Amino acid sequence: MEYLSKPRYDEIAAELKHLVNEVYPKVTEDLAEASAQGDRSDNAGYREARRIQGKTISRIRFLQKILEHSRVIDPEALPKDRVSLLSTVEFTNLVTNARMKFEIVSPHEMDLEAGKISLKSPIGAALMGKRVGEIADARVPSGTLRLRIDSITQG
Repeated sequence: MEYLSKPRYDEIAAELKHLVNEVYPKVTEDLAEASAQGDRSDNAGYREARRIQGKTISRIRFLQKILEHSRVIDPEALPKDRVSLLSTVEFTNLVTNARMKFEIVSPHEMDLEAGKISLKSPIGAALMGKRVGEIADARVPSGTLRLRIDSITQG
């Protein structure tokens, strides 16, 4: 079971709807046109159309599976005093004194450029459940980071 924010759930649902209602019919039409051109063994257009069809079907199934196994999380039900899903956490790396700020999100919402890290990432997992002032030890490939939580905000 994965939990998603309402905006991310809606984005995935919209992409799925677009693929099913617009992209897939076009792909099947292109495949039919390429198939009608004769010998399939020597037909690069047909092979390309089949490849695109396979990728489209794969993406549709992937998105369907995400929506089937996901629930929209109610931000009001989340704790305000400790790090949880959808918390924005400001913390200091005690080794380098570097300050960082990330929102903790589900793996399907992760976007480092937007400041969103997965709750399943080493840093996200180490921060989960901690309160302001507590130290979290995150095991990362380069070693262990000691992180002091400076602030937590929701939403």
